[in-house]
Amino acid sequence: MTFKKIPPTQPIRMAFLGCGNITAKHGKRLQKFADVQCYYASRSEEKAKQFVQKLNGHGHFGSYQAAIASPEIDVVFIATPPADHLELAMAAVRAGKHVILEKPPFFKSTDFDLVDAERQKSGVQVMVAENYFYKPLLRKLRETLAANLIGDLKFLFFNATKTQKTGDWRDEVDTVGGGALFEGGIHWVNFMANMGLDVEAVTGFLPKKRKEKSLERSMQVVMKYKDGPIGTLLYSWEVNTLLKGLRLCRIYGSAGSITFEANGLFIFVRGKKWRLIFPGFSDIIGTNAMFRDFFAALRIGEEPAFHFTLAKRDIAMIEEAYRTAGA
Repeated sequence: MTFKKIPPTQPIRMAFLGCGNITAKHGKRLQKFADVQCYYASRSEEKAKQFVQKLNGHGHFGSYQAAIASPEIDVVFIATPPADHLELAMAAVRAGKHVILEKPPFFKSTDFDLVDAERQKSGVQVMVAENYFYKPLLRKLRETLAANLIGDLKFLFFNATKTQKTGDWRDEVDTVGGGALFEGGIHWVNFMANMGLDVEAVTGFLPKKRKEKSLERSMQVVMKYKDGPIGTLLYSWEVNTLLKGLRLCRIYGSAGSITFEANGLFIFVRGKKWRLIFPGFSDIIGTNAMFRDFFAALRIGEEPAFHFTLAKRDIAMIEEAYRTAGA
């Protein structure tokens, strides 16, 4: 499908819906993109004005609906809690706006089908801001595995445990849509699914029975890959870790192993060749690369590397993890 293009002769005019922490981070980062103009929308007009002043924005809106309806806006970035995502995305698509969604994008994988039907009519793009897909760490790991330096793959172990306080909308079942795995662990589910290996099955495990109407804060996810390798993810918001998040992960093969730091500080290969790799620090979380890809896609009218179907697949795998865990 070919999508509506934003001509290279005009800036990309993007309105953030929601003025929270993630909008502040993105707004600051996007000041480096000369061809992007950021607008800010909030239910509080005063808050939207503050964001414009703080982040050198180009304008503000006192409601989400006003931003969606504005002829000045090309792209709507939905950065509200997940409960609002589907309604706002549908409204934006119907208004002919391209959409970028913060993760997790929707509560259910079937929600993608509703949005897809509308975007087919209006010809706009709907993208999900999954920066882990663009991490230098993931790219280097794919290259290393493709080089077959550790023989036949056997096990992949991902340690994504940490202590994370919430005390906000992330504790509200109807607002967030899921627990720690859904709200934060989706990054790592995406990471595991994009190692260059085909996922055949996903199974989830809870370390303890969840209380009714409570949200899990720890979960184990096991992925079975085609031709045998098994990947295991430990994801938690309630495990004390060294230096608040320094964690080691391992990949084991018949001829050696790969050790890497979960944030992307280094990769150590012990196998047919020994290597110490530093994936890169300038864009260690991958967000700049993500935005570059998204904006290029908006210019040429084609989907970015992390596209709509992959985003739907991630939610489907989260659903399967919860289903098999009895969560």
